[in-house]
Amino acid sequence: MKTVQEINEKVKKGKALVLTAEEIIDFVEQKGAKRAAQEVDVVTTGTFGPMCSSGAYFNVGHSKPRIKIGGGKAYLNGVPVYTGFAAVDILLGATAIPDDDPRNAVFPGKFAYGGGHVIEELVGGKEVRLTATAYGTDCYPRKSIETRISLKDMNEAVLFNPRNCYQNYNVAVNVSDRAIYTYMGVLQPRLGNANYCSAGQLSPLFCDPLYRTIGVGTRVFLGGGTGYIVWQGTQHSPCVPRTDLGVPKMPAGTIAVIGDMKQMDSRWLRGTSFRGYGVTLTVGIGIPIPIVDEEILIQAAVRDEDIVTQIVDYSNTYPQREAGSLGEVSYAQLKRGEISVDGKEVPTASLSSYAMAREIASILKDWIQKGQFLLTECVQQIPSSDSGIVFKGLQQKPIRARNHV
Repeated sequence: MKTVQEINEKVKKGKALVLTAEEIIDFVEQKGAKRAAQEVDVVTTGTFGPMCSSGAYFNVGHSKPRIKIGGGKAYLNGVPVYTGFAAVDILLGATAIPDDDPRNAVFPGKFAYGGGHVIEELVGGKEVRLTATAYGTDCYPRKSIETRISLKDMNEAVLFNPRNCYQNYNVAVNVSDRAIYTYMGVLQPRLGNANYCSAGQLSPLFCDPLYRTIGVGTRVFLGGGTGYIVWQGTQHSPCVPRTDLGVPKMPAGTIAVIGDMKQMDSRWLRGTSFRGYGVTLTVGIGIPIPIVDEEILIQAAVRDEDIVTQIVDYSNTYPQREAGSLGEVSYAQLKRGEISVDGKEVPTASLSSYAMAREIASILKDWIQKGQFLLTECVQQIPSSDSGIVFKGLQQKPIRARNHV
């Protein structure tokens, strides 16, 4: 048994053994789980993929004379922001699009620009156009403003993502006779392709599947800077069938994260367009797993072949919220580039980047080895059951699932 405090002392002294979630697999094979758990202090993880439930809030500062944007209308580069907080606090959602975007009027729409792109540009150091109208008050007399603004001009710029890092997700296919346009990409008719979205064995919540070291207060790599987990994510639904290692076989846990955008890098926050669907933000996240005991070590060393997920039809089953899976497949099979569905060989593609996930895990490893990133002990675990009761070990197998969007 080790504590996070003990691990941090080793980090401060430059004596911690830190491995990525890829490296730990071979290390355990060579050393055995018991010895590896004694020697390894931290396993770093990473994921880089589209995460729709993302956004940012800003305090843009006061103009002269002052304006009460709160209750009025405001836009950043033509993308609407929410103004219902205060005079100059605004909220930008990653999926927001300009009022004049044709959307799907001519199907499929391009959705060339939206909130995710604005976030990428701001983090990349660019100025954006702020326009706002207000009704005017005695203390905030100005009724309109148009100006250019960048992150350095803002009092606060905070990335706040209510649902990131989905713990497993569907493999999307299309059994209909026409191409369909979804948040899982374009799906060709008659099982023409299969899209998935996970880094598999590198993905954070696969490496601590019962959230024993992950919770409120956990420090993470977020968008190229440092962030924190602040709560379970929306649609957090841990009560799903799991393997003997505790790994969910379908969408399960999520996390809500927060961080200072002024520390971030646009390499790890990318505005992303999905034809026929909309815009989003592709986010880079890495979570360190402190190896506090052998059980955590075994879970952190999970392999792609031990992680399975469901193949779901997005032409009818998913949109109509029908139950059913076309089969179960491992991430090792998915990454080979072809899977079998109803007797047909179907090409696969990932919406997330394994190469970028690997890079995130390596960057986080380097930060820890240099003593630049200390681990935090979460003040509250993310619940591993819908009732909020935390599972005590791997033997309990939850069975219930909520809807996922």
